[in-house]
Amino acid sequence: MRNESLQFDVTVIGGGLAGLCAAIAAARLGSKVALVHNRSVLGGNSSSEVRVWVCGATAHGTNRYARETGIMGELFVENQYRNKEGNPYIWDLVLMEAVRAEANISLFLNTDVHEVDAEGGEDNRNIKSVTGWMMGSERRIQFHSPMFLDCTGDGLVGFLAGARHRIGREAKSEYQEDWAPETADNITLGSTLLFYTKDTGQPVKYIAPSFAKDIQSTSIPLKRVIRSGDNGCAYWWIEWGGEHDIVHDNEAIRDELWAVIYGIWDYIKNSGQFDSETMTLEWVGSVPGKREYRRFLGDYVLNQQDILAQTPFEDRVAFGGWSIDLHPPQGVYSQQSGSKHLFADGIYHIPFRSLYSSNVNNLMFAGRNISASHVAFGTTRVMATCAVIGEAAGTGAALCLRQGVSPRELHRNHLELLQQTLLRQDASLIGVVNRDPHDLARAARISASSFLTQLNVENAGNVRNLNEDTGVLVPVDPGLDGMELLLTAAATVTLTVELWTTGKRENYVPHTQIDTYEVEVKQGPSQWVRIPLKWRPESPANAFIIIKANESVTLHSSVQPQTGIIVFEKGPQPIVSAELDVQPAQPVAQWRMHGQARSPLCIRLTAPTSAYSPDKAAGGYNRPYGGPQLWSSGTLTEAGEEWLELSWEHTQLIREIQLTFNDDVNEDLINLHHHFTPFEVIPELVKHYRVDIFGSDGWSTAVEVQDNHRRKRIHRLSSAVTAEKLRLVVLETNGCPRAEVTEIRVYGG
Repeated sequence: MRNESLQFDVTVIGGGLAGLCAAIAAARLGSKVALVHNRSVLGGNSSSEVRVWVCGATAHGTNRYARETGIMGELFVENQYRNKEGNPYIWDLVLMEAVRAEANISLFLNTDVHEVDAEGGEDNRNIKSVTGWMMGSERRIQFHSPMFLDCTGDGLVGFLAGARHRIGREAKSEYQEDWAPETADNITLGSTLLFYTKDTGQPVKYIAPSFAKDIQSTSIPLKRVIRSGDNGCAYWWIEWGGEHDIVHDNEAIRDELWAVIYGIWDYIKNSGQFDSETMTLEWVGSVPGKREYRRFLGDYVLNQQDILAQTPFEDRVAFGGWSIDLHPPQGVYSQQSGSKHLFADGIYHIPFRSLYSSNVNNLMFAGRNISASHVAFGTTRVMATCAVIGEAAGTGAALCLRQGVSPRELHRNHLELLQQTLLRQDASLIGVVNRDPHDLARAARISASSFLTQLNVENAGNVRNLNEDTGVLVPVDPGLDGMELLLTAAATVTLTVELWTTGKRENYVPHTQIDTYEVEVKQGPSQWVRIPLKWRPESPANAFIIIKANESVTLHSSVQPQTGIIVFEKGPQPIVSAELDVQPAQPVAQWRMHGQARSPLCIRLTAPTSAYSPDKAAGGYNRPYGGPQLWSSGTLTEAGEEWLELSWEHTQLIREIQLTFNDDVNEDLINLHHHFTPFEVIPELVKHYRVDIFGSDGWSTAVEVQDNHRRKRIHRLSSAVTAEKLRLVVLETNGCPRAEVTEIRVYGG
């Protein structure tokens, strides 16, 4: 056996998406990081070992403009570029390359940490080191650091360090949560195994193993949807163990799940009820995908009220948007539905105080073990949300070392630094404005070759019957003064249109009605009908316009998407849970895009708009918030070029240029097999550009990039240059007819 003792600035234990993003974030800020993981591949439940698809704030299109940015956003976009088909092994490689690209990360795979050396009393503890055994290498490695991050999911490191934690469900009275039980208990969400099948094109027999369940003797076929050709994603409900100890009974839980899977496949292959003669099992998981175990106690416990109220915490450092998604403890054998869901009106915020221990001074955590109640955990547990929490925690850990403070002191005395650092990294914060004093773009005069001043969505190519209420979201900046709508009427009718606010600037649902309009429409094809909408909000906002159902009317849609405009169809009010007496409204689940996110209604807004003006690229927001928050040029012609220019009253010393291009965070990307997005590169992303700098010798090109497919590009010049002006010149996009830039930042030496 080989004994080793290693020193790092930050030790991250757990290489799932939370730990991976935490390690990358800390490393990019200069910390020497040990990333320690007990499996041979990164990604945790998303890896090729388990193959759970990465869910996040978009909730598969339920929330709008909600896809994560920052490190998780980079992973989504890179995977789409390399692996749009969703091969789990290519996803493994995307994650591995992201870690290996960081020189400050030392990666320790197959290393199981199960020893912790901590000191101090119950209320004031510190971790001195953690020790792991590298399986297959006979290496016992002790990791020393001033900061530790427990991203293990199960929370073993924090537990061994004496960190306060909870297991199971709190009583309803503790946080006044409607979805909590009357009495606290130790019940958790269960674990799941997935499986893949394939069609071989020739007959394949299947002999079930002796331990396979006869599922026809259970309630499974009666309560669950079983089909022969479904991908693994469809079988998330093969879950069990919620009434057991998810960790200590892990082996028994795996065996039970295996028995269920092989029994389900026996039912599909041999019951005679399915077209499965040429189907075979391609892969069956062997590592149970755990959902829940320990949840640490921080200085704040996120709860159901915070999720539904979308509490705008002063110390918000990340966001989520998945529903509160709880499952019955009996899992696959339950007589109830496999899950129940409760949505807020949009995304919700996660406070920094929920990411560090209340009693272990140098312990932070990210992932499903953060400081949240069981009910709130029902949404924070999904992996893309765990990832953005990881980036926030890793950033916080690095800043603690830089400032020489604990996480609690960082919150109290350096919160502005933390949030501004996260924004500079393009991290997932909503509604926090750029106040970076070092960003020279904030003091520049900004102009452009052109910008979109008139919202006319034409290029009709699709139609939709107005059988259900239809909504259209448009930016209002500064005011709304009439809209024309392209439609066909089978008869002369009265069309009713309602104008609503969205409430919070991060929301995209009807909230408060402003007015109702009734317009007579003559019978006839493809006619532009004027709706006399009027609204001038106090600050830029979105309007939600509802076109009431009318079976005599057909609406025309464009074949060309328009950033800032979304169309919705109103569905039935979802049933939240039969266990609740009151069914709360869930407008975000009722108003759905139904796959039409890139096909907006053909409309013309009469009043000019400032929603796409050049100053938006340095307006303080790096993603949609009460409007698209970006510069959009006029039409980008093949022979032309569009530019965005920054100029200063006095010459500036420039060393670094940061560009954030529009990657349409309304587009729901996925890493594996839930759905398929056809394009490799987001069409709105700028493909070919250059950066020109005007100095004492006139204009010169400092940067030129071709075939870009990334959202965030950082260009550090080989030496600082003095400049009076800086111009970003867009030569080509990946398909969008306009140049769109979300943010430009400029820094000195």
